[in-house]
Amino acid sequence: MGRDRIIQLAMCVVVVAGLAVGGGLLGNLIETSERRALRYTDNADENMPPFVAIGTAIGAFRGLIVDYLWIKANLMVERGQYYQVMEDTDLITKLQPRFAPVWVFHGHNLAYNISVATNTPQERWEWVQAGVDLVRNKGLRYNPNDMELHKELAFWLGHKVGGVSDDAHLYYKREWARDWHNLLGEPPMEQDAREAWIQEIADAPDTIEAAIERTPEVAELLERLDQGVDSIDETFGFEADKRFLELHALWEAVNQQSYIAEQLGFSDELDRQGSRMFRLFNELHADPRFDEAWVTLLNQVRKQVLRDEYNMDPDLMAQYTREVGPIDWRHPHAHSYYWARRGSDLGEFRSLSERDETLRINNDRQQAHALQALARTGRIYFDPFSPGYPGQAPEPRFIDTIDDHFERFYIKYFDAKGAGGETFIAFIKNFLSSAIREMYRYGEIERAQEMLDLLDARFGRGGFPPNAQYAVDLDVFVAKETQGEYERQPHMAPADVIGSLRYGFRVGVGENRPEVYREATEFAKWVTEFFRGSDNVNFTTKMGIGRLRDILTTLDKSAEIAFIQLMLDPMVPFEERITIWSQIDDMEPELRVRVYDQLIQPLSQQFAGSPLAQAMTLQEAFPQPPNLEAFRRQMALEREAERDAQESLDTGAKIKSLGD
Repeated sequence: MGRDRIIQLAMCVVVVAGLAVGGGLLGNLIETSERRALRYTDNADENMPPFVAIGTAIGAFRGLIVDYLWIKANLMVERGQYYQVMEDTDLITKLQPRFAPVWVFHGHNLAYNISVATNTPQERWEWVQAGVDLVRNKGLRYNPNDMELHKELAFWLGHKVGGVSDDAHLYYKREWARDWHNLLGEPPMEQDAREAWIQEIADAPDTIEAAIERTPEVAELLERLDQGVDSIDETFGFEADKRFLELHALWEAVNQQSYIAEQLGFSDELDRQGSRMFRLFNELHADPRFDEAWVTLLNQVRKQVLRDEYNMDPDLMAQYTREVGPIDWRHPHAHSYYWARRGSDLGEFRSLSERDETLRINNDRQQAHALQALARTGRIYFDPFSPGYPGQAPEPRFIDTIDDHFERFYIKYFDAKGAGGETFIAFIKNFLSSAIREMYRYGEIERAQEMLDLLDARFGRGGFPPNAQYAVDLDVFVAKETQGEYERQPHMAPADVIGSLRYGFRVGVGENRPEVYREATEFAKWVTEFFRGSDNVNFTTKMGIGRLRDILTTLDKSAEIAFIQLMLDPMVPFEERITIWSQIDDMEPELRVRVYDQLIQPLSQQFAGSPLAQAMTLQEAFPQPPNLEAFRRQMALEREAERDAQESLDTGAKIKSLGD
């Protein structure tokens, strides 16, 4: 064997040994790069857009171009050139999609800077929505483990959409509720039923083909839908997509949910006008062969739309609902919690350095604030046909969840530098103080006292140093908490009034104690008159929204709202609800008439699953109030008059335009 051959063989051995050693080290290198956040995602090629090929071709110059554009964009924002900066930031996201800060910068510019420069709530909402969609649907697909992106998105949803600082926030809440109502429908009230409802979507087939395999009748249902749509408009082909869910939600609201649709006679009107789509849904839903197919198809489409168009994981949605409480996804803060929690679940292991500690704390604080908002306003009452805004009511089932989160966060950041866990102490003090006031108004005296005792044990006489801040009678504490609250936070007033009336219904009516009901109504009247007499009651923002006027509208309807909420509350036994229903006429003779048509459909669904349904009918439990037909005729006359008035206005406008 020659010398050259020996050298060649030796080099082959070295190469093989090098490959073996390198392969053995690769796993540790990948694990370390993930742990130290040296890669933007767990998969370097994941979700990369085609445009990146251009950036790759540019090579080293890509970094220089991105640096130049980034510096330029920051300077333009400092000069207030918000519209002009969009083109540069969009180009950066295409050249460097793994550069998370530019997604935050670009989304914030759309949702905050540009939106406030518009003139109508609709225009403003379009820009806010564009900022949210940008980060949620694009930025987080390219940077799925970036905690800062999750935190910022959670903050925007909680502050901009779910908060009250924006002049158009009520419009945002209505559009958000409408979008998610169309997508998921009306959620069940009971926690177990809600968990099962969202789990069905998570467990749905991933594709239409899989849906057909699970429920063969889906194939025939799709064929019938396709044929029906084709007969309506040959240019419009049927697709099982988001638009299909919107049309079905419209049909469902008209037939089963919407009080406004019923009062306006939409069902009769659509049938009279021969709406083919409306009749198609009627026909297919009336066929019992398709009952299971409808459930399978709707859940499959919902799951697909959630993943494809909202970048949301139905499995995580189901998990959070089980662990946290009765999340209503029509509430912006439900999504604020989802994204903050997802940021911790997927990104915390990549943010372990001391400099990232503040980011972790702020992200967890966003979870806590979202849960606080859900506890205060987590029950949504939404009619898709109503021109008003979604009703919101406290959801006390989140209180224990928040306390559990506080303990976990406090222990987690006990040794953190700076305030650390102390920031969560201020949060839990403020939250429990507000919750005590709300529970007191609700008549949950024992629950309110338990929370006051908990505050005293943690931060009062049981704190360090011991103090007597919480060593007071419950009514004294509530009075102190309420003082000046309505001037600082006027949006809290409806919750107090509704809670007080709820207590009046349960104790004053249910236990036949008229003086308790009288006190509740007097408190409601006092708060209503307080706002009616405010100097700012007629103030209207530049968006055309009257903040105090909208609060006053809610207060004027507080008796109906409180009564409906009580009758639909799964935490109140049916026996108690039946008693209150049978006795309310003695104190509020017209109340049942005003709420019956809004109440009876969801109440019947709840009652059907109750053991009482085996012993009595819904009509026996909740009989129609007297004079109901007369009330309906009066409402019909009012609708007719409103319609005639609107037609007169439209005719006058046309005549004027012709004259001009």
